[in-house]
Amino acid sequence: MWSLKDKVVLLTGASRGVGASCAVALAREGCRLVLAAKTIQPDPRLPGTLLDTAREVEAAGGEAHVVAFDARDSQACSRLVEETLTRFGGIDILVNNAGAIFWGPVADWSVKRFDLVFGVNMRAAFALSHAAIPEMRKRGGGHILMMSPPIVLGALPGKAPYLVSKWGMTALAMAIDAEEADTGVSASALWPVTGIRTAATENLGMGSVADWRTPDILADATVLLLKRDPRHNRFRAWLDEEVLAEAGVTDLARYRCDPDREPTPMSIELVDPGWSTRNGR
Repeated sequence: MWSLKDKVVLLTGASRGVGASCAVALAREGCRLVLAAKTIQPDPRLPGTLLDTAREVEAAGGEAHVVAFDARDSQACSRLVEETLTRFGGIDILVNNAGAIFWGPVADWSVKRFDLVFGVNMRAAFALSHAAIPEMRKRGGGHILMMSPPIVLGALPGKAPYLVSKWGMTALAMAIDAEEADTGVSASALWPVTGIRTAATENLGMGSVADWRTPDILADATVLLLKRDPRHNRFRAWLDEEVLAEAGVTDLARYRCDPDREPTPMSIELVDPGWSTRNGR
């Protein structure tokens, strides 16, 4: 196990939803957090800001530094890593959680929307990882975690450009992990088995609330993954239930949005079942 106490974490998409929940969970472990997102002032369209998350982190006993940034700006990504080094002297963990989501047939996607989704998802994950890896090497290792799914077949109609951007993040994690095996830097991917209730998913009308779980399930899985020693933890595209099950957590009722209803798993067919399966490896 790898103690998370005093580890420096750069977490994107930290103003709400999964990012905010991960920030609080990591704060409870004693992490020092750089919280990055676009929303620092209240937005009437979406609840939550970086300052709200920072207050929750500090209430949980953690230390937070807030940075407003645009994930589509590669120079902003480099500056974000530099500010992390200036504030805390290094970086141990990068969680690429910031994401843009839109579903629709390919014919309904504009090139502008395609560029936005890829810029926030795939390009930002690359730019931040590129800047963070040399600094992690200096500290003898570190974790890079992508909030992205196993590479799958199926579920493509109406979702292809979005899913391809997310699968790109998973492929990037796989490559980083292989390339950095001798440096102590580990990269993994994490994705929910069922839908997660956030402002974005509600706005998209992604099924019934009863079929969702709270962001806390991904936050708890994130903590468990990041507690693994990166020097001995090699790539895997995890599903949240797998991480919890390996830690002995099988009662997931507390994560349900509707406590009386079992969520319906998303249907996916894995290209390579060795990467990640519902039953584990």
